[in-house]
Amino acid sequence: MKPEAIWEIENGLRISGADVYQASVQRSKWYEALRKLFQRYDYLVLPTAQVFPFDATLHWPSEIAGRAMDTYHRWMEVVVGGTLSGLPVINVPAGFNAAGLPMGLQVMGPAQADLAVLQLAHAYEQATRWVQKRLPALIA
Repeated sequence: MKPEAIWEIENGLRISGADVYQASVQRSKWYEALRKLFQRYDYLVLPTAQVFPFDATLHWPSEIAGRAMDTYHRWMEVVVGGTLSGLPVINVPAGFNAAGLPMGLQVMGPAQADLAVLQLAHAYEQATRWVQKRLPALIA
């Protein structure tokens, strides 16, 4: 097994019932913070990762902008908030770096706003035309 999978299993075995409960409390606090945010704002827009795609032979980036990553989760931790929230989130293309590697944006909306999030993503795609400008390999 990959070292990352072994790490997940070993650390998961150390989690107690109290740890799971505390995680649930923290998740509820996060959900409440987002609920309040969406009373003022319609959407939350974030990048989909902290780095552009990296060489497939690399397990994960151990450093980003000079900062050491303590686990393999760190290079993609910006997506954790959306996942933990249970709220509707969609990813859309945002463009490419100088080497032609893609980056995306995640658009998060309030509870029960799935259709609105999809409509915003569709409107964004119609305005930017990223997919038409650079067709995915499977479509090209």
